[in-house]
Amino acid sequence: MSQMMVWSINLFVLSIGILIAGMIKPKWIFFWVNNPTRLQIQLLVAALFMGGAYLYGEAGLEKQQRQEVAKAELKKVIKETPTIAPEVKK
Repeated sequence: MSQMMVWSINLFVLSIGILIAGMIKPKWIFFWVNNPTRLQIQLLVAALFMGGAYLYGEAGLEKQQRQEVAKAELKKVIKETPTIAPEVKK
């Protein structure tokens, strides 16, 4: 599992935690705002969730690209590896 995927999962968990705490009492999250609303909490959570989804997608794409490079390298190594001479059929 790549580091980017770990960060994305952490961002998902953080956004869910903020959503729960913010829906109970918005002042816990936006302690510097005089009168925070639940809509502000939902907008923050939506932004965090979209960021986590983007990171997760990029991590999956990166993993797929690494697998393609590894397959190409494996084919190259197999092609270059010396083998026993094939039998001559009579």
